Amino acid sequence: MPCIALGSWVGTGPKELARASSWLLTALEAGYRHIDTAGLYGTEGAVGEAVRQSGIPRKDLYITTKLPFHHTRRVRESLDESLEHAGLDYFDLYLVHWPQVMVYKNKQPVPLNPDGSVMLDETRDFNDTWKEMEKVLASGKVKSIGVSNFSIKTLEQLLKTAKVTPAVLQIELHPYLAQNELLQWCKDKGITVVAYAATGYASVREDPIIVALAKKYDVTPTQIVLSWHIGRGTGLVTKSENASRQKENLKVIELHEEDTRRIDALDKNRRLCMRPDKQGKVFGWTFDRLGWQEEKVLQTEAKL
Repeated sequence: MPCIALGSWVGTGPKELARASSWLLTALEAGYRHIDTAGLYGTEGAVGEAVRQSGIPRKDLYITTKLPFHHTRRVRESLDESLEHAGLDYFDLYLVHWPQVMVYKNKQPVPLNPDGSVMLDETRDFNDTWKEMEKVLASGKVKSIGVSNFSIKTLEQLLKTAKVTPAVLQIELHPYLAQNELLQWCKDKGITVVAYAATGYASVREDPIIVALAKKYDVTPTQIVLSWHIGRGTGLVTKSENASRQKENLKVIELHEEDTRRIDALDKNRRLCMRPDKQGKVFGWTFDRLGWQEEKVLQTEAKL
């Protein structure tokens, strides 16, 4: 699996979705060989189109997609739909996008109850989903299977019944959310960790330490953060629609040990991508149920 993947999330706007294949193609031309998409992103078709336009042999590419959380009762059907959308014969990696199990209702990606809460399917759990994932792995339509947004808590529950250990765990991971304990746990289990929201957005890129290191090494703040990930032994998903930045983001450097420690020290256990709603939940689950730790600063403020 190539350690740097190009992400393909563009939101839900029709114009953004329509032009996705063009910048996905420039990324392939720039040297990317791993593209990350998902059933919920709406870009599987654009990924397939870019692959065909590139002329790069399929065997030389690595394509990741993800099972939507409202398709957990129809894993085989959902995979077939994703393959049809992309116009591909197989995916290299198929991930359970979230541990939550939602009701399948009128193809709504996030079905809601009348009160606005997420419509969860509490009659099943992700252990049931994983059994179906193991079946599609055996079909040959995916080369490997894994999970996304799981924690030590949910992974331990999954492994109680799993016959196949997840090959990959994709999680939010950046200098403000270093996830050291989870990384070590996965390393011990032989699970590869891939970071999304890998740059930490402007919050991390504009951190004075990151800016100073970018100046020291004469690279961009994004390159500093991506190099930190690679130095830790994790894969990552990064995204740019700009051809020059796409090329730039492939150029990682080796950081001096003392500079790596300076970045390590930025950890705040702070999520920048997936924040809880007003009820303190993420897609219907509390942080405790997800097995996610609360940010220490927020806990302190709550006591004041």
